[in-house]
Order: sequence, then C-alpha cells, then structure tokens
Amino acid sequence: MQYQWGSETVSSRTEQDVVAQKRLATEWDVINHRGSEQVQLIQHYQSLGMDINDATTVVDIFAKYKDILVDQKMAADGGMLPADQEVKPWKNGLVTFASFNVFGFTSLLSFIILIPFTDSDSVKFIGACIVSALALALVGIAKAKITSQNYVFSAAITVFNGAAAATAAYTLGWALKHVAGLEE
Repeated sequence: MQYQWGSETVSSRTEQDVVAQKRLATEWDVINHRGSEQVQLIQHYQSLGMDINDATTVVDIFAKYKDILVDQKMAADGGMLPADQEVKPWKNGLVTFASFNVFGFTSLLSFIILIPFTDSDSVKFIGACIVSALALALVGIAKAKITSQNYVFSAAITVFNGAAAATAAYTLGWALKHVAGLEE
C-alpha cells in the first residue's frame, strides 16, 4: 500500500518537472525567436477559428507580458498548462494512500462484520462483493463530482472496471491454486 503513496508522489513530481523543463525551453524560444513564436501563436488562434485581425491583436497584447506569452505558447504547442506551484506531490500521495486504504479495506471489513452472523463463506463473499460495488460506486460518484460528469455513467464505469479487475484477479488466483495443487 505504501507503493501507491510513493508512486503518486513520484508521478506528481515528474509531471511538475516535465512542465518546468518545457517552460524553460518555451521561454528560450520566446526570448530568442519572439517574432516566429508570435506568428505561430497567431496561426494557432486562426486554426481555432479566430479572425486574423483578432488573433494578431490578442497575440500583440500577450507579447507585452512574457510570462503570459510563454503560457499561451505552452498551451498551443503541447496542450501543457503552466506548472501549478500549489500542487504538493506528497499531498497527492497521501490522498491516494488514504483512499486506497479506505476503499481497499471495505470488502475485508464487510467480510469481518459478517463473521458473527454466518459461517457460510458464500454469504460472506457475496456481502464483500456488494460492499465493494457500493464503494466503487461512491468512487465513481466522487470522480463525477470533481470532473462534472454524469454521476450514473461514472459510477457504472467505475463499478464495471472494478468488477473486471476483481474477476481477473479471482480467476488468476483460482488458476494458480489449481496449478500449484492447493485444492481443498
């Protein structure tokens, strides 16, 4: 589980580093090839449907402010937005770690809660599946809220992906159990 935290932290840090390197290269281009960079930006705005006069006016205004011009060139060239200085990789990692633990333990928790009520492994398994599906639906709804997507669609896709992953894991475990000769 610590792997999740570490990998998210490394991923966030790497993304910030890539954007910072791209920004340095774009700044160099803007400083050393300002005219051609402005022409490229005008052409980009025209490709989006802007009139040449409007595109020229916009780029002329941006050209007064080096940082804004660099940001616009980054967005136009590679779809990169400027690095968010407020992003903290360790916070992303901590949120991923906490989420992984909370949602990862829900099916185990349901299994444990059912112990006093039944000895049937099938009932416990079905209970764990239901609780896991509910947890995945909550993750899908949270994702939809953050990304302004359709709640039902996002929840359904998340539950489907989780069910597919669980089925693959269960099938692999079952196959390895039988190949290793660990059948009961």
